Amino acid sequence: MGKQKKARKYATMKRMISLRDQRLKEQDRAKAKKKKKDDPSAIKEREVPQYPSCLFFQYNTQLGPPYYILVDTNFINFSIKAKLDLVQSMMDCLYAKCIPCITDCVMAEIEKLGQKYRVALRIAKDPRFERLPCTHKGTYADDCLVQRVTQHKCYIVATVDRDLKRRIRKIPGVPIMYISNHRYNIERMPDDYGAPRF
Repeated sequence: MGKQKKARKYATMKRMISLRDQRLKEQDRAKAKKKKKDDPSAIKEREVPQYPSCLFFQYNTQLGPPYYILVDTNFINFSIKAKLDLVQSMMDCLYAKCIPCITDCVMAEIEKLGQKYRVALRIAKDPRFERLPCTHKGTYADDCLVQRVTQHKCYIVATVDRDLKRRIRKIPGVPIMYISNHRYNIERMPDDYGAPRF
């Protein structure tokens, strides 16, 4: 019986020598990291985000009629599916004048979706919608909305996207509008503003 031929293993790498190996010369060897001992008497510095003065007692004073509502792409799409008129349904939800705002990033996102979403694009180009220009690089709408809401606390964000909702909930003083049971609902709205509670 002959000797069996050994098949070569695929993707095997040559073993590399460790930088702390004894065979290496002193200047080529990696230096051992020395740990600094923490001084228990030293004052520890923490960076705490400073909240704007308009959020006194978690009550956003910059919110008030007419409400400026930042609209997300999927919010327009879901409104069309639920057969809701955006501006009228917003006014029914908040009992006040509402101005839907749409950023350049959201507009670009709807345009990228193509022919299938032409109704959403036509709604987004409505003259009742206020167009907000973007100055940042890239066209990722979620980051754009989060950045705008962090800087200015005068907006309500209208979205159905779970991840975006989760990100906005971390920012204090920003209400979220969403669709449920074929109508618009709002969460995190101050009690004084008369929005319906469910």
